[in-house]
Amino acid sequence: MGKRFTSLNDDHRAFIAKQSIFFAATAAPTGRINVSPRGADAFRIVGDGEVAFLDRTGSGSETSAHLMADGRMTIMFCAFEGAPNILRLYGRGMSLRRPSREYAEAVATLFGGDEPAGARQVVKLAVELVQTSCGYGVPLFDFAGERPSLDNWATAKGEAGLAEYRREKNAASLDGLPTGFGA
Repeated sequence: MGKRFTSLNDDHRAFIAKQSIFFAATAAPTGRINVSPRGADAFRIVGDGEVAFLDRTGSGSETSAHLMADGRMTIMFCAFEGAPNILRLYGRGMSLRRPSREYAEAVATLFGGDEPAGARQVVKLAVELVQTSCGYGVPLFDFAGERPSLDNWATAKGEAGLAEYRREKNAASLDGLPTGFGA
């Protein structure tokens, strides 16, 4: 049932454009594996072999730590409405941390300069393999909308509060790996 591709094609792009959520999975050579759900509004297709997403401050930063330690990442989209389908993007990721020049260029180019409250990095994935599978076991769900909680929390913290929060709460992964947010 599953099919493999070396890069994204028009069908993949169309499927991704219809999704409201994706999952990013990372792991270091040892320790815990992390899977994070993310709103698809933060996702961009850069080219046939590259994608990116805008990451915002949260309770941890496993993705950044794992990318620094190993670089492997898988992004998964699955249809919760309509025809069943799962699409996975396998590859190597890198973090462009705020306020680096590379981060600013990525936000300007990929997100039209729109930087939501709490933005901390753009994660890029060099896609090595695209895989689709049936998705028959994925239940149907209806999308109800975006939650305002992260926007409200980040706005209330302000820039200085977010910087302090990242130093305190995002400096190391669950396994003690550095994230790049400790400075």
